[in-house]
Amino acid sequence: MTESVRLTAVVDGRVQGVGFRWSVMARVSGPDALTGHARNLPDGRVEVVAEGPQEDCEQLLAWLRTGDTPGRVGSVSESWGPATGDHDGFTVL
Repeated sequence: MTESVRLTAVVDGRVQGVGFRWSVMARVSGPDALTGHARNLPDGRVEVVAEGPQEDCEQLLAWLRTGDTPGRVGSVSESWGPATGDHDGFTVL
């Protein structure tokens, strides 16, 4: 069994009001879905918190950085930690 990790990614650019959070939720949904949330921050960035297998979280991070998302991603900062199990599914806040 793969150990779960927690990825926190803060996405800067034109990422609010363009369907970005909903796109993230669609990306992580499925049979082996990541848990967590995507939420707008007051400064115009979007915070994405995802928990699950490290490989899946790394794939999400790579996708966030591709620019193949709604809006325009300028930069993505990341931090990693152990999964907390705080989330039941993935939500848009």
